[in-house]
Amino acid sequence: MKQKNMLTWAISAIVYLGLVIGGYFIYASLNSNNDHLDAHAAKTNGIEEKESNNEKAHNGNHTSKKSDDKHSDHVAHSESEVVTNVKYEKGIITIDVKDKKQNSPNLEISHEKIMHLIIVSADLEDYYHLHPEEKGNGVYTLNFDLPENSYKAFVDIKPKNLAYQVSPVGLQVGKSHSEHKENPLKVDTNLTKTINQKTVELTTTELGINKAVTLSFDTKGITPEPYLGALGHVVILDDKGKKFVHVHPTSEEKTLFETKFDKAGIYKVWGEFKFDGKVNSYPFVIEVK
Repeated sequence: MKQKNMLTWAISAIVYLGLVIGGYFIYASLNSNNDHLDAHAAKTNGIEEKESNNEKAHNGNHTSKKSDDKHSDHVAHSESEVVTNVKYEKGIITIDVKDKKQNSPNLEISHEKIMHLIIVSADLEDYYHLHPEEKGNGVYTLNFDLPENSYKAFVDIKPKNLAYQVSPVGLQVGKSHSEHKENPLKVDTNLTKTINQKTVELTTTELGINKAVTLSFDTKGITPEPYLGALGHVVILDDKGKKFVHVHPTSEEKTLFETKFDKAGIYKVWGEFKFDGKVNSYPFVIEVK
């Protein structure tokens, strides 16, 4: 009887031990499979993450390329597709306007005129705002006596469906003054000017780079007469006579003008206002810091 009990206990111990060992192997197998699945999942996620990063990089490059293309288009469009030549002979100013194929482009009317011709002397002292008339085949002329001097002409036009950049055109009237030197502009300390007994004072918001600047012209209680469809016009040149800006008023009731300066430097501003049937050009020299 005692021997039978010992045999039963031994068999039970062996069975229990077998169950423990079997359970351990099953547990280990399951963990191994989970580890394998986790590793596979991690590997898969790594591939997906890599693909996602590659896709982001591709999209980023694509976006950058779009931006570059847009910038390139902007640069291309800013290049003038129209060429202007200006000549002066025997009191007649002649402007020839042609596109790159030597065809005469159609011009849109801007502020009641098809062409605004701004002529300034090389030292930026003399100033003329003229309006040549079309003669056909891209030729525009005007009878006007220019005193003997060196000039820069700016042909302000709006060609239809063509990019155009206003740039200075050299114009020599009379003998060439090779010894002529451009006088450096001096910033005005007094921004109040009187011409033909009509006084105009210029005030500005802070003159900074690439920020909206408001030019306010106080006409001392006298409302200017309409001139070319507006209360006035403003032309701005840098001190080298290269950068040209033609500004029109932002209001039909006030002599306010808005513009931007992309570079620091000294600029000359001409405010044009009509009083008693005459157009006065008020010059001001300002500095953008």
